[in-house]
Amino acid sequence: MAFDLGNPVNTALLLYILYSIQRIVFPSGSVPKTAPSEFKNGYTWMPKAHPPTLLYKTYTPKTLAPFNGENGQRILLAIRGVVYDVTAGRNFYGPNGMYANFAGRDASRGMAKQSFDEEMLTPIDQPLDKLDDLTPEEIENMRGWMDHFSSKYIICGKLVENDAV
Repeated sequence: MAFDLGNPVNTALLLYILYSIQRIVFPSGSVPKTAPSEFKNGYTWMPKAHPPTLLYKTYTPKTLAPFNGENGQRILLAIRGVVYDVTAGRNFYGPNGMYANFAGRDASRGMAKQSFDEEMLTPIDQPLDKLDDLTPEEIENMRGWMDHFSSKYIICGKLVENDAV
């Protein structure tokens, strides 16, 4: 089957292909005479404020406690020794949030048992909870929460015993 330029469809396709090649090989170098109206007040790719810089730190239950979101503070919580910055979830973990009791604390047992009660939290002046009595299902549940937090929030430190630092 031969290519027939007598056919109007073939002629139109050939012209379109040639035009497209010309636009690719010789792009337009002209600059618009006026700025687009949506940029009247200027445009910058820079954010209005730099997000706070986070350093990976070692926390103890006592040094983690102030990061509970009160007075605009960052919100940190720990699960199985990994500290997450959950400030982006202030509505959940900040003051008056559904999970506010986990803010600034080790939330391992509560996440494993799917319980948000105060008795799931180890007092900050006590040794870290070893979690020895958790069932395999509860440990798997805690790992699921760790995967969730790792994909959604920034890991900003590790939690160690109070006398370890």
